[in-house]
Amino acid sequence: MATHHFTPTHYFNTIGSHPPVLHIAPGDTVITTTVDARGADASGQPITPRGNPMTGPFYVEGAEPGDTLIVYLDRLTPNRPTGWSRKVVAANVVDPEYVPGMPWPADESQALATWAINNAAGTATLIDPEDTRLGRLQLPLAPMVGCFGVAPAGGQAISTATSGPHGGNMDYRGFVAGVTVYFPVFVEGALFHIGDGHALQGDGEIVGTGIEISFDVQFTVDLRKGQRCFWPRGENNDYIFTVGNARPLDQATQHATTEMLRWLQEGYGLDPVGAHILMGQTVEYDLGNIYDPAYTMVCKIPKRVLP
Repeated sequence: MATHHFTPTHYFNTIGSHPPVLHIAPGDTVITTTVDARGADASGQPITPRGNPMTGPFYVEGAEPGDTLIVYLDRLTPNRPTGWSRKVVAANVVDPEYVPGMPWPADESQALATWAINNAAGTATLIDPEDTRLGRLQLPLAPMVGCFGVAPAGGQAISTATSGPHGGNMDYRGFVAGVTVYFPVFVEGALFHIGDGHALQGDGEIVGTGIEISFDVQFTVDLRKGQRCFWPRGENNDYIFTVGNARPLDQATQHATTEMLRWLQEGYGLDPVGAHILMGQTVEYDLGNIYDPAYTMVCKIPKRVLP
């Protein structure tokens, strides 16, 4: 097991079979940085084209199609004093007749709100409140990673604007430090990408952003050889969860629910009827992204009810 300190020199706006930036082994830890969704680094300066630029990919030795990549999100820390968010809810999450009366900005320069980020105090504070009565609204930080995953099959390079079985732009507020995430491996080395840090975000990313900011990141990888999952999975202290990425939303829900039924039977030894009965009375759902081309639904089971 080794710890690698990696400084990115370039980024990708797709998740795919790009040349790896670093070879690592199961059990290794990587300490690195990410830029924000518009390509700005810790100094606030854009250094790469916008569009959720990814750090990586990282080649995990021994990873092969049919394996599961395990990623431990050890640390996700905003690394500059300000972040930004969009101000207006996306048109696709409100009734169509409501859209014309929404407070659309006159131009792009007025579309963003700026937030002061204080890691020591654990707060995000609105610092340009002139066009709202919110004043200097202060909210607790909840840093999360919006877009990450592995290279998809078939030589695809999939835009970081969307998501799929490989992960991608899921924007689930549960992807915080301390969470373990499981990805199906589609290509040799898995080719893990990470980026799109949010200091805070509500469910659904309904304004099209969280509080976007660059991150200091630490993650550790491992492998489950010969054990395949079909969609991303995760767990924290209280829940196991599965992630479905698709549009329409009911299809994303179907993917997440099916993956949970698989996990309960294959991973926890439940019989088929028992898995269905347990889910029927204990399942919880969280909404991930409902803004991008593919939506994200998260299916959760409390650990307290598991055998």
